[in-house]
Amino acid sequence: MPLHPTPDCAEIMRPDFIDHARTLLSQEIWCWGRDIIRTEGNWLQQIGFQRIQPPEGHSECSSVYSLDLPEQKVVILRGFGVFYGDIRFGGIFLPRYEFTPLYTPHPRLAKQPWLNTDLPELNPPHDSQRASCATLTLDLIDWIRSYEANVLESLGVQYRRTTLASWDNGERRVIPAEDMPREWRLLGMEIAADVRLVLPKLAIGVHNHE
Repeated sequence: MPLHPTPDCAEIMRPDFIDHARTLLSQEIWCWGRDIIRTEGNWLQQIGFQRIQPPEGHSECSSVYSLDLPEQKVVILRGFGVFYGDIRFGGIFLPRYEFTPLYTPHPRLAKQPWLNTDLPELNPPHDSQRASCATLTLDLIDWIRSYEANVLESLGVQYRRTTLASWDNGERRVIPAEDMPREWRLLGMEIAADVRLVLPKLAIGVHNHE
């Protein structure tokens, strides 16, 4: 049976909040891509990311970037989203254009996520998984905040502004370089105050194919 947000929680998921979160994440993923091809050297590798190049049969895919964090945590960056795992809580995948955390009890991926189809089974969390999923989501947001703060401190705000110059096509909403760490912090604070913004409680629905 599929799971759907209950009506009261659907109202809590404010469209303006989700739109802003999507904008922030999509812009961040663009920045990671530019940090990889930085003229002075691949910034992700310089801060410890492992670059895993695509194997034969996946030549159309970009490299996977994986970073082991303290306390057996991991973050994996892809153009279509980001995976974050913690041995204590499991893992989440945050899709680039949805900003809906999807949960797995597994803190590590069994194989590299060259494509969406390489990801494990991911679902909105059940009630017993919500606390773990919320913790993972907030930890990931804080990691991204610290990443951007480090970029501004180490590479300078002008570097990030230059990164965003080609992102600004005149149609997208662009979050200023100097505001990115603060916007991630505020996003985390809003979610911590009411996790239902991104993790609505689920109701059992009727499966049409059963």
